[in-house]
Amino acid sequence: MKEFKNYNEFWPFYLSQHSKKSTRTWHFIGTTFVYICIALAIIYLNVWFIILAPVIAYGFAWFSHFFIEGNKPATFGHPLWSLRADFQMYFYILTGRLSREIDNLPEQYSAEK
Repeated sequence: MKEFKNYNEFWPFYLSQHSKKSTRTWHFIGTTFVYICIALAIIYLNVWFIILAPVIAYGFAWFSHFFIEGNKPATFGHPLWSLRADFQMYFYILTGRLSREIDNLPEQYSAEK
């Protein structure tokens, strides 16, 4: 796995590993379930929903990497930065800013729109 000096260096790589829109969609669905699980844990005061959240999220994400994107999830080499990047990608999708990020990727990370 490539080494990065900081998160800002990692972010373009992370986006390049999510070059297909369907991969990003599966991630978005998985991350949405994280929020649903957190809400359910609060509503029902049940810690099992918190435990279930990463299982669901990673299930959707890893499915997309193995069967759609055809690459190894970045979380295997950079777990904390990948988690942060997943939430950043989620909010960029929600706010309509992700297309701009993808369009501005450096040449070595050019992604499929």
